[in-house]
Amino acid sequence: MTTWQPDVLGDGYVQHVIELGPDPDGEGDVRAVLVKREPRDGEVVRGTVLYVHGFSDYFFQREMADFLAERGFAFYALDLRKCGRSRLPGQTGHYVSDLSLYDAELDEAMRVVGEENPATQALLVAHSTGGLILPLWLDRRKRLRGGNDDVSGLVLNSPWFDLQGSAVLRGPVTQALRMGAKARPFAVLKLPPSQYGHSLHRGHHGVWDFDVALKPLEGCPVTVGWLNAVRRGHAHLHRGLDVGVPSLVLRSDATYFSSRYSERIDTADAVLDVRQIARWSGCLGDRTTVVPVPQARHDVFLSLDEPRKRAYDELDTWLTTSGLPA
Repeated sequence: MTTWQPDVLGDGYVQHVIELGPDPDGEGDVRAVLVKREPRDGEVVRGTVLYVHGFSDYFFQREMADFLAERGFAFYALDLRKCGRSRLPGQTGHYVSDLSLYDAELDEAMRVVGEENPATQALLVAHSTGGLILPLWLDRRKRLRGGNDDVSGLVLNSPWFDLQGSAVLRGPVTQALRMGAKARPFAVLKLPPSQYGHSLHRGHHGVWDFDVALKPLEGCPVTVGWLNAVRRGHAHLHRGLDVGVPSLVLRSDATYFSSRYSERIDTADAVLDVRQIARWSGCLGDRTTVVPVPQARHDVFLSLDEPRKRAYDELDTWLTTSGLPA
């Protein structure tokens, strides 16, 4: 039986801790945390959503949960091992040596969602690095199970499909990561500071409230072993996947990288190269719809008012034309 307890988001949200046992990467026992938005009076459930966050992130987007609940979805979100609510003292934030390690909590989360909502399908929604993790998992799952019949569709919000920078640099960097991951997997890479978190947070340049202990403004340190795992995931994606369900990919129409804050950061993807998202979206397999959202942020659902409304309108149109939830 699944045990729920109050969540850090307060009234209307509860959480279930998924104990995963010893960490294959040697940082003690690991766990994941499944968060549930409790149904409000009068809401009718016709499908479910499982949301997965990105790097240096956790689930806090109540607006997105409410939007999907209004359209008939019971909403769940998963904080992956060593991320957000799931991270335990002494653990390296977001560290895994292989993205397939997340299969354990994804499988268990799907089991819980299905047990609580029998005879429904799950819409999977993911952001950034989560947008790489979920397609890889769906591809493996389809091959193991012969299909993903319990999944209705996949929505990817600025998925991380390739390493930023020029192709000339990406090759040597990837080779160096392979060697470094064997020798010093937990070594931290020195990268330029990011203003993305500051652009979002209400206490700085943004309007969103979130726990900076769970989503640090400067981002979590990037380790060699973790980035090597991501690059291996990129290579697998680039060879072509078969997620087995229709997909919607939402992204900004522009990229703007800067180590100093300016208003341009508020109207572009300040984290990923949107051209790479456009290039590799066709590797998902099945039917894929790609929509650039003018002036959207890296997380399109945390954009300024007009592009955020456009992103939700695009999602609404796709859900309606796809007949979701069924």
